[in-house]
Amino acid sequence: MYPNGVPALGPSGTNPGTGIISRLEKVKKLMTTTTKHSDRPNTFDDRCVLFFVKYPESGQIKSRLAASLAAINIVELYRHFVLDLLAMLEPLAIPFYICYFQENKARECKAWLGENHSYLPQQGNDLGGKMKHCFTHAFSQGFDRVITIGSDSPDLPSYFITEAFSSITTMDSVIGPAFDGGYYLIGFRKETFFPEAFTGIRWSTDKVFEESLAKLKNAGHKTYILPPWHDIDSLGDLKNLIQRGRQSPFKNSKTMSFLTTNPTVRENLL
Repeated sequence: MYPNGVPALGPSGTNPGTGIISRLEKVKKLMTTTTKHSDRPNTFDDRCVLFFVKYPESGQIKSRLAASLAAINIVELYRHFVLDLLAMLEPLAIPFYICYFQENKARECKAWLGENHSYLPQQGNDLGGKMKHCFTHAFSQGFDRVITIGSDSPDLPSYFITEAFSSITTMDSVIGPAFDGGYYLIGFRKETFFPEAFTGIRWSTDKVFEESLAKLKNAGHKTYILPPWHDIDSLGDLKNLIQRGRQSPFKNSKTMSFLTTNPTVRENLL
């Protein structure tokens, strides 16, 4: 295997036969897919992260914090969540899509997060439909292992991402439970993708993880369960995030800087 990810074709001076042809065809197919679909990350990596974000507008994000923080502070806080998660993802060198909501906010998201990323609109009637759509698209672009994460866990450890991808090399699916009863990550291999995992779920309740795992088990999936992690939905969650962040590299994040230096936010957290 050459460093650029193209399969080696055999020792010089030998006749590797049809093996060359089959491998060349695979490379040609990957290159054709990359060229045809301009939104696909230009890579031969078989992994892909679907990073779900909302365009930050007042009244559209983190609604459960509205009773505790001013709308302008919630918008700014969420912006930092997303930027910190991007800062976590980028060094991993794993291809990812920014899956944005609302569909008509493509230009605004690119202006906010940069033109150099691959973007994919969230399409569907509910969260499950949106995830199903994005998984289907990623698999159609030639990726074999795909996971999704949200933007409610700004201090998500990067090793959870690599552990998730390693697990679905052999397991059928992977899921990361959140302490609030939801999940922060779910993923599949292309051949084990189970769209029904996203139907009939009571989203935004403490039953999401339980119901999703039951669906996977009933389908006969061997599912890898990651360690639980924290969603940030309340003032108490923010206080815990600050305490947790002071003891980790997250102390240098944009989120921590905002929470500990903004006077209005600090007053609300006392």
